[in-house]
Amino acid sequence: MSAEAYDRIDDNPKFHALVTSRRRFAWILSIAMLGIYYAFIMVIAFVPEVLAVPIAAGSVVTIGLPIGVAIIVTAIALTGVYVYRANGEFDRKTAEILKEAA
Repeated sequence: MSAEAYDRIDDNPKFHALVTSRRRFAWILSIAMLGIYYAFIMVIAFVPEVLAVPIAAGSVVTIGLPIGVAIIVTAIALTGVYVYRANGEFDRKTAEILKEAA
């Protein structure tokens, strides 16, 4: 790609809107995941007895295990949400911008 094409892309307001939208979405998902992890670690640090409650009477599995698994599944799900949007909306907008720059 030529320097002129890069300049046309950089001057395109759709490009700046795409960058802003993608950055905001990534930060929202990152903050959500960090908040979930941070909350879990704070519970472990300050009120571990909450996670030490057995799932059922006589069970050796505590409530902390399914909560930990749910956090991992949430991370995978949020990654899937990002990939879905990136492969759809973001890729479509990128293609439009490249088409206009050509």
